[in-house]
Amino acid sequence: MRVLVTGGAGYIGSHTARILRNRGHEVLIYDNLATGYAFLANGFELIQADIADLAHLVPALARVEAVMHFAANSQAGESVQNPRKYFDNNVRKGLTFLNALVDSKIKYLVFSSTCAVYGTPARIPITEDTPREPVNPYGSSKAFFEYALKAYDAAYGLRFASLRYFNAAGADESGEIGELHDPETHLIPVALEAAAGMRPELQIFGDDYSTPDGTCIRDYIHVNDLGEAHALALEYLANQGSSIFLNLGTGRGYSVKEILDAVEKVSGPVPKRIAPRRPGDPPVLVADPTKAEKILNWKAKRSLEQCVTTAQRWMQRVPSLRT
Repeated sequence: MRVLVTGGAGYIGSHTARILRNRGHEVLIYDNLATGYAFLANGFELIQADIADLAHLVPALARVEAVMHFAANSQAGESVQNPRKYFDNNVRKGLTFLNALVDSKIKYLVFSSTCAVYGTPARIPITEDTPREPVNPYGSSKAFFEYALKAYDAAYGLRFASLRYFNAAGADESGEIGELHDPETHLIPVALEAAAGMRPELQIFGDDYSTPDGTCIRDYIHVNDLGEAHALALEYLANQGSSIFLNLGTGRGYSVKEILDAVEKVSGPVPKRIAPRRPGDPPVLVADPTKAEKILNWKAKRSLEQCVTTAQRWMQRVPSLRT
């Protein structure tokens, strides 16, 4: 199948693009490089443009049958400080993009959603029927797009899989691509950078949550496990599957302190200090991935240790790529 991958020069998009190609699909990457990197799209055709740039988007859509949509602003903390940015890009431009898909008669869309749509859930682990009550503008913007998808499916027949994933981590086992954000905010790479002396310390945002050790608990899933689920979701839709919402996670939560213990096993001591809580951070987010495992015949296979070791291997290579 011919697939357009928006945000394909970013973290999860670049890994998924490779997995799609390995499964025999033709991949065209579409990215404005605002947060992505052209070298993460090496080996693919790259169209550098915004998702609302119809002059570039419409001709690209004419070349494909399906779309994977990763292009979005995705930092929960930043969204609290700058909600205008998130609603403009993820919602306003997202609707322009979605309308173009319908007008171009695209058959299938796999959407990069998030567990942030759930907010602070009353029950853990989180199932797909948990109410969507986001606590930050990032989660709200993703929930809005999900509501639009459901309406567009009913009205226009655009079949979709909305994949609500938890904390992406790790890097490709080849060491050729991995996580690269500026600034970096994700826990594992930040901890590795602190251990390597690339930053003075790691800030732990709150140690007074109602969790066993006082720090937030999250479900960390390897980026290639996520990518494989995206490819399987596309193939599910192509095989006459109906539109669907799915959680992608391991079903196992780790606290910030447990993650630091895992990092220190491979990196040595991580300098750290306790900082105030960030607004919009729920204490616990852990997936119930049963539905995805059953429908996609998929399961997260890679361990937390593999998330850490592949991230470290990639981080050691990053300085040479930036020169």
